[in-house]
Parts: sequence; structure tokens; C-alpha cells
Amino acid sequence: MKALVNTKYGNHEVLEYKDVEKPAPKKNEVLIKVHSVSLNSSDMENLTGHPGYIRIFGPFKPAIHILGSDISGIVEAVGKKVSKFQVGDKVVVDLLMICGGLAEYVCAPEKRIHKKLVGMSFEIASTILQAADVAFQGINTKGRVKQGQKVLIIGAGGGSGSFAIQLAKHYGAEVTGVDNGSKLDLMKSLGADHVIDYTQVDCTKTKERYDLILDLVAAHPLLQYKSALNPGGKYFIVGGKLSRIFKTLIFGPILSLFSKKKMGMLFVKTSKYLDDIVTLVKNGIIKPSIKHKFDLKDAAEGFRLLIEGQSKGKIIITVVKSR
Repeated sequence: MKALVNTKYGNHEVLEYKDVEKPAPKKNEVLIKVHSVSLNSSDMENLTGHPGYIRIFGPFKPAIHILGSDISGIVEAVGKKVSKFQVGDKVVVDLLMICGGLAEYVCAPEKRIHKKLVGMSFEIASTILQAADVAFQGINTKGRVKQGQKVLIIGAGGGSGSFAIQLAKHYGAEVTGVDNGSKLDLMKSLGADHVIDYTQVDCTKTKERYDLILDLVAAHPLLQYKSALNPGGKYFIVGGKLSRIFKTLIFGPILSLFSKKKMGMLFVKTSKYLDDIVTLVKNGIIKPSIKHKFDLKDAAEGFRLLIEGQSKGKIIITVVKSR
């Protein structure tokens, strides 16, 4: 079978489109013929080896040689102990920390697989796992955004950010999106009330104060974010540089103890709220912003956009073209 393979850390140029052995499912696994894969920041991190915690299981070369964690496809075969799925089922799969989706076939543990909603395309189905999970938990379950609150989303023009804008607006917030200048129109089209080009304006040094800051890139020191919060406000970091993540983990709880402002890491529970997210998509409340599509053999170009910060919304890799 064909797959996109990386045997060393680096940029998009280390990826190879090549033949590899087709996997066979173990007793508790399902073999899936992959139709669509959506790229996430986690895929980029596994490719580049940054932040440093990515290298825990592969200090000098990647432990994962085929990336792709959010996939949709059709069940091709099932292991002996699989009971919930059968050949022909259309499914979505969360393979975070396992990966393997950027290939014609992938094996997945039964517990990571969910039935695809009837009528939902394979493309859309592949977008609503990791990225929408981050947005839903950052805005809803942890952020608890309410009518009239002010929300700042940093990295709002990417996959999770594009969902977060829509969710925050759904809950009645006044939303400010931050990203590079090429994404300002996209953020406005998704409902952002205000947009900031981070290359021109430091969003932490304006006079605005926010009830929630969802930080998808960790571009500023923790104290700068604290100063941009209203009393009772919340700051959540999702990803970014390892040094910033560690500082948030260590000093966020300390700053929260001596302030009415709460600061910390957003630990995302994958697929826990998938039913809620599917309902939001089904009812047209949120929709994935898909601006880039590539075939599997050209998927390296999608990684280039991610690495250079030029991706707008979700990047889709089509493995099997739906008829």
C-alpha cells in the first residue's frame, strides 16, 4: 500500500510517498480503508520533533513513521475480539499518540473508533475530532463562555481556532481573533468581532481585557497574558514552546492562588464530547473551515503550510476520493 513516511525529524521535505506493507488487525483492532485525514498541530510536532516532549519516545529519530491521527474511512476487516464494528461500516477514528492515518490502510484499536454520522461526508467527519475537541473544551466545558463575555483566541485562523470562534459566538461572546495578516478575512467570515494581525499588534498590550484567553500558540510570557485578563478571567494554553508550557504548568497554579484570574494548561480529553460536537455540526452551529485539500502523494505541501503558519482552517488529505 502507499503511505507518507518520515524516518527522521525535519520539515515537509523529509516526507516520502512510498510503498509499505499493508497492516493486519490484531484481535482487538479494526483494519480501515482510509478515505480522509485532517492534519493537526500534533502531526506537525511529531514531524519536526518540537516541542521537546515529542522526543520522549524517540530522542534522535521519530518513533512514529506514518503520521495522521484524525481519519475517516470504511472498515475493511475486524479482529477476533471486535464486537462493535463489521466490514463495511463507515467510521471516524481518533489515533492521537498512535497515528498511522496517512496511508491507504490503518489498524486502530476498537475503543478509538466511532460510527460516522449518516449523511456527513468523509472530509467533514475527519475534522471533528482533535481540532473541534480542543475548541469545545476550551470554550465550553473549561472556559464556560457566557453571553456578553469577551474572548481572545490566539491562533484563531487555524483548525482549532476556526472552531473556537464559531463556538464562542454561539454562546454570545464578543470575540477577538489573533493570527497573521493573511487570515484576517477568514476570522471575520467565521464571526470574529475583532481581528488582530500579531505581526503588527501585540494583543496583550492593548487596553482590552478579556474574560477568557484561549492560547493555541503560546507566543507571549505568562504574566503578559495575566495582565490582559479581567478579574475572574481564565487563561488556557493548549500548545506551543516547551518552555512556555512548563512555565504555565508550574507558575499558572501559583498565580491563580493569589489572584482572581485562573491560569493553566488545557488538558484535552479526546473524543469525550464527540456526540455534542456532531450535534453542533449537524445543526449548522459550527462547520469546519476547509481551505486546503491535497491528495496523499501531495500531503507534504499541507505540512509545509502548517510549519510556515500559512494554513487557513483545516487541511484535508484525501486518500480515497468519494464517489
